[in-house]
Amino acid sequence: MSTTDTRAETLKKASTVTTVIDALVEFAKGRRAGGLLLLGAAALSSRVPGIGTAASILLRASRRFR
Repeated sequence: MSTTDTRAETLKKASTVTTVIDALVEFAKGRRAGGLLLLGAAALSSRVPGIGTAASILLRASRRFR
């Protein structure tokens, strides 16, 4: 395994962890639907890179423009 592969895997794991943290923050604020959406995105992020980031950005944008 090369260093590039290791870095890519580390970044993928970090993205998943930050999405889970975003979900926990949503639950703490009483936003159950947002938390569930982000948990689902975190689960999918191991197969679809960037889905967690996209879900987080879309969730924040939808709240901002309401």
